[in-house]
Parts: sequence; structure tokens; C-alpha cells
Amino acid sequence: MAHNPSKAYFISDLHLGASYFNNPRRAEQRVVAFLDSIKEDAAEIYLLGDVLDYWFEYRYAVPRGYVRFFGKLAELSDKGIAITWLIGNHDIWIFDYLPGELGVKVVDGSFVKQIMGKSFYLSHGDNVGERPLSFRIIRSVFRNRLCQQLYASIHPRWTIPFALGWSKSSRHKDIVTPPYQGKDKEPLMQFAETHAQSHTDIDYYVFGHRHVLVKEQLSQGAQAVILGEWISMFSYAVFDGNELKLCKYEPENML
Repeated sequence: MAHNPSKAYFISDLHLGASYFNNPRRAEQRVVAFLDSIKEDAAEIYLLGDVLDYWFEYRYAVPRGYVRFFGKLAELSDKGIAITWLIGNHDIWIFDYLPGELGVKVVDGSFVKQIMGKSFYLSHGDNVGERPLSFRIIRSVFRNRLCQQLYASIHPRWTIPFALGWSKSSRHKDIVTPPYQGKDKEPLMQFAETHAQSHTDIDYYVFGHRHVLVKEQLSQGAQAVILGEWISMFSYAVFDGNELKLCKYEPENML
């Protein structure tokens, strides 16, 4: 089948490799099946952070795992599909290995992109809006270059189990993802509403991070979406040049 790209896809918070998955291999296979299902009409794919539950690139070694997922990204990239990976708060420590090996563009922070004639503000979401002080402190420590160098000096047999245990504890305590309580109480929506007032050229705001699936109309006229997650929701957004739709991936053979 010929590659006839016509759509842009947005997906976030896959948390591949997380210890709280009952079947991590099945979780990875589901994502790979989704990517395979869109490869003929995808012009662009945006991974909006927390794609991996933990990742740290050492100078001469990389963590094990993710072979099927990385292989599919490389295949799609080689096919000519533009893949952009926004760093989240779990997959912070991506340096040069993944961009070089997979042919993906890695972005740290928010950015604005023209997609099929529309202006998109894209962000994982951990760096905008109101955030707890404790979260901001941890985020700054994790991104500090000296702290990264000190962490890299510890053998992976200690750092990887520690990091995965931290992630599992945080998810069970529901620290990061309180339930959605409406546009007026949602920090990401509040940020988008305020930002849109002085950036009237933005058509869409797309966020990850919060693990809720939401689409709201802003007063300025733009739309804002939060992409959900791939722990139990398996959600994504797709843009065809006219409309940004929120969808769920539920193939019969993967249910």
C-alpha cells in the first residue's frame, strides 16, 4: 500500500516499562499495533512526553527494553513520517542516542508548530500552569546538569530499580493526576485560556501529563485538549487539517 500521508497524530503518557503494568510486554505491543495502524495516513506523529516511564542515557550504555517500540519508530521515521518527541517529567534524560538512532526530533519544553495550516501550541504540560512547589523543586533537581552527572556515576543496577519504584509509588498515591474538575479549575486549561488572550494566532493547545481526556473551547476561540494516557484509556488525538478529534484505540485482538 502506498504511503499517502494526510493526518497528524498526537499521543502522550504511554509510560512504557512502568512496573505497575500487569503485562508490560502487552502494553508495548498495544502501542506498536496502534503505530502500525496509522502508518499509511500519518504525515506527522507527536509524542507529548512520558512516553517511557523511565529513561536515562549513560555515555556508553542505554537501558534495556523497548525493542519493539523503538523498532516501530525507526520504521516510521525511515518511511518519511516526521516524529517529534517532547520530553516529559518521566523521560527527562533523553540526550543524543534516541534522536540519532530513531531519527526523531526531541524537544525539551513547549513550542508552537504550524500543522496543515493551523497553529498548535504543544506541551507535555509539566512546565506550564499552576504546579505544587514540591513538584517544581523535584523537576528542577532532575534537570540540573550537576545532579545528572552525579546520578550517572551510580551503577544502573541501583538507579533503575530506584526510579521505577519511585514512579510506582507516585502513581499509587495519585500525586500527579487528580480528577478533572472543569475548565475553570484545571491548571492546564487556565494556562491555555490566559495564554490565548495574548496569542490570538494559536488555534489549538495540546497537552499531556494529566492523564485525563478532555477537549474544551476557549473564550478566544481556540480549542484545548488533554490527551489522556495509555495505562487504561489508550487515547490519542488526530488532526486532518479541518478538525482535531479525540479518539481511543480499541482493536478487537488487543482487548
